[in-house]
Amino acid sequence: MFDYGILLYPGANRVYADASAGLLRAELTVFGEALRTPPAEIGERRIGGVTYVTFTTAEPLSEEDLRLLSNLSSLYALFEFSGDLLRPLEIAPLDKLDSDLLTIQKYPGKTNELFTKLLLNVTLLSRSRPTEFLDRPLHVVDPLCGRGTTLNQAMMYGLDATGLDVDKRDFEAYERFIKTWLRQKRVKHNADSGPLRRHKHRLGQRLEISYALDKERWKAGDARHVTFFNADTLTTDELLKAGSADVVVADAPYGVQHGSHQPDELARSPRDLLAAAVPVWARVLKPGGALGLSWNTHVAKRDEIAGILGRAGLEVRSGGPWEGFEHRVDQAILRDLIVARKPA
Repeated sequence: MFDYGILLYPGANRVYADASAGLLRAELTVFGEALRTPPAEIGERRIGGVTYVTFTTAEPLSEEDLRLLSNLSSLYALFEFSGDLLRPLEIAPLDKLDSDLLTIQKYPGKTNELFTKLLLNVTLLSRSRPTEFLDRPLHVVDPLCGRGTTLNQAMMYGLDATGLDVDKRDFEAYERFIKTWLRQKRVKHNADSGPLRRHKHRLGQRLEISYALDKERWKAGDARHVTFFNADTLTTDELLKAGSADVVVADAPYGVQHGSHQPDELARSPRDLLAAAVPVWARVLKPGGALGLSWNTHVAKRDEIAGILGRAGLEVRSGGPWEGFEHRVDQAILRDLIVARKPA
């Protein structure tokens, strides 16, 4: 047997850091379904006063396995145990851009960037082609994108991303941030913004960005795309083509103002919002694609969310690691996630 240990990312958020080892164990189990050498005996070990998430394999990790595991959300370093010694293994994260793309923005209610990465990871791995995101630019849609943490994580992975949010202030804040960041990093890009109209009706505003990871790709026309629609999430299937999204990921509202006008009042209940929105989101999802949601279990139970997903024709992942992602955010929020696949 081969023994490995993961040193966790030293997160600044104390509450999330306390939960990160358990979350990483569940995430590692999901990753294991896509590895050539599945991990076993996943646990925790204190070494030198530091917690490591540990696992064993029957064969050494392959280069393909290491390439995938390098993207675990809370992984800081990966070691192989050799007796009492730790041998560091070379990791190769998919990250294409500087990490401050995720960390610069600070505002109340921001979803932890490590959790955003975790939610995107397990959703990508739940597709019918789980490791495809390593080799080609899939399309990520966040129909409740706030100030764009998911969009930025998709950019880090070199993926295309589309977000929707009804809050004009969030739209304007993201537009200011991403334009400034791209300019300061000297990333080749074009940005276009203006009114968003459909059938002569104004739905809100739009921001469309094309960028390339280097000058050669920009000259060759090899650009990635980020789009933000300042619009009601229930218009997602009006703004995007059916079957155009590889994954849909959303951090559902925690029982505060967010989401959708129905028709004149802002929906505050995550349960009501998801019941109306999930069928809309499912229509833009490709067959074999996956939808991942996080939500506050104090305001909606897991079986209620699973029922909403099932009625939209999606197959919910359940059991095993899928029951291991619940964690406390603060006194009023106990967060969990759920993932479902659209039949191919």
